[in-house]
Amino acid sequence: MFNSESVIFIIYLAFMLGIGVYFFVKTRNGGEKAYFLGGRKMGPWVSALSAGASDMSAWVLMGLPTSIYALGIGQVWIPVGLLIGYAVSWIVEAPRLRSFSIMADDSITIPQYLTNRFLSKSKALQIICAVIFLLAYTIYAASSIKACGTLFNTVIGINTTTAMYLAAFIIISYTFLGGFSAVCWTDFFQGMLMLGALLLAPIFAAANLGGAAGGSLPADYWAVGSWQDVVSGLGWGLGYFGMPHIIIRFMSVESQKSLKKSAKIGISWTLLILVFATLVGIVGRLFLGYDDTINGNSLVFITMVRRLFPGVISGILLSAVLAASMSTADSQLLAAASAFASDVYKPVIRKNQSSDKEMIWAGRIVVLAIAVIALLIAANPNAGSIMSLVSNAWGVFGAAFGPAILLSLFWKRFTFNGAVAGIVVGAAVDICWLAFLSSTGVYEIIPGFFCGLLAAVAVSKLSGEPGAEVEALFNKAVKAIEE
Repeated sequence: MFNSESVIFIIYLAFMLGIGVYFFVKTRNGGEKAYFLGGRKMGPWVSALSAGASDMSAWVLMGLPTSIYALGIGQVWIPVGLLIGYAVSWIVEAPRLRSFSIMADDSITIPQYLTNRFLSKSKALQIICAVIFLLAYTIYAASSIKACGTLFNTVIGINTTTAMYLAAFIIISYTFLGGFSAVCWTDFFQGMLMLGALLLAPIFAAANLGGAAGGSLPADYWAVGSWQDVVSGLGWGLGYFGMPHIIIRFMSVESQKSLKKSAKIGISWTLLILVFATLVGIVGRLFLGYDDTINGNSLVFITMVRRLFPGVISGILLSAVLAASMSTADSQLLAAASAFASDVYKPVIRKNQSSDKEMIWAGRIVVLAIAVIALLIAANPNAGSIMSLVSNAWGVFGAAFGPAILLSLFWKRFTFNGAVAGIVVGAAVDICWLAFLSSTGVYEIIPGFFCGLLAAVAVSKLSGEPGAEVEALFNKAVKAIEE
C-alpha cells in the first residue's frame, strides 16, 4: 500500500495541516473578521490564486478532461464560458464589490452585504441566503470529497469510503483551525500545484505519442456540438457573478490597486488551467484510447500521469487532484460557516449578544456538520458523477445570487424587496428546471439566472424608490472606486 506516491501524499497532507495550525496560532485572537475574511489583508497573488483554486475543483482535473476525452470538442464550450465569466467578474464586478462591501457597514459575508447595502433591519434576506448556502455547499463539497475518494482508491488502493473520511478530516482540520487565512494560503500553494500538473501531463503525453498512439479520434470528435451544448457551455460563465466562495475573495483584497494586479494574475492562471485541461482530454484520447472505466470514473488525468511518470513525480502531480478537491471544499465550508454564524446565529439566534469567540465556534460547528452530510452524499453510489454534482451546485448559486449581486452594484434604483425576489425566484426556477425540464438539454442556470433578473427588476420597480440614505451609500461606494 505504501509506495512512493503514498509517501508524497502523506507529506502533502501534513503540509496542509501545518498551514492550518500556523494560522490558528497567528489569528486566534483576531476575531470574527480575521477568521472569516482574513482582516481584508490578502495580497494580489494569494487572493488571485485562492479565487482560482477555490473555483477550479477536482472537476477541472477529472470531470472536464474526461468529458472532452469521451464526448469530443463540443464540451469545450464549458471552459470558454467559464473563462469569459471569470474575466468579466474580476474586471467589472470585483472593484465595485470590494468598495460596496466596505461602505455597507464593512460587511464580511455576501448575505450580510446584501442586507447592509439597503440599510435594512430585516433578517429575511440573510436567512434565505444562509439556507441556500447550506444546501448548495453541501452538494458542492460532496463532489470534492468524492474526488478524493476516487483518487486514493485508484492510486493507493484504500477503500473509497475510508479515503473520503480521511480527506474530509484533513480539510475540516485546517479550515476549523486557521479560517480564511489558512484557506487562502493553502489555496495559493494548491493553485500553483494544479497549474504545474496540468502543464506537464499533456505535453509529456503528446511527446510520447509517436507512432504508438493508444487510440484515434472518431470522425465526429471535432463537431462543435448542438445549440444546447453551445448555449449551456457559455451559460456556465453566469455562475461567477453569484458564486459566494469566489467573490468573497474580491472583498478580502487589501486595496483597489492590488485588486487590479489580482485580476491580471487570476485571469492568466485560469486561462492556462482551462486550456491545458482541454488538452488533457484531447491528448488523453490519443494516448490512452477510449476506455469505459476511464470515462465512468473520470480517470483520464490520473491514468495519463501514472503511465508517464515514475512514482515520486506522479505522486507530486496527482497531489494536484487533492489540491483541486481540497481548495474548493475548504472555501465552500468556510463560506457556509460564515453565512450561518454571521447571518443567522449572531443576529437571529443570539440577538447580537454573542462574542467573537462564540461566533467562530458556531462557524466551526457548521463546518463539521456540512462535512458530515457531504460525506454521506459522496458515499452514496447514486449521488451522481463529480461533474454533475458540481453542475447542480454551480447552477443554484449563479441563478440565485448573480442577478442580485450585479444589480446591487450597478443599479441605484434596486431595492431590498427586489433582491429577495431575485434570489428566491432564481433558485426556484433553477431547481425546477433541473427536476422537470433537464431533458431540453439547456443548463438550468440560464433560465434560473434570467428569471431571477426579471423578478428582481420587476419587484424593485413595483416597491417604490429606495430611501435617500440608500442612494447616498451607492454614490459614496462608486466615488470611492473612482478615487
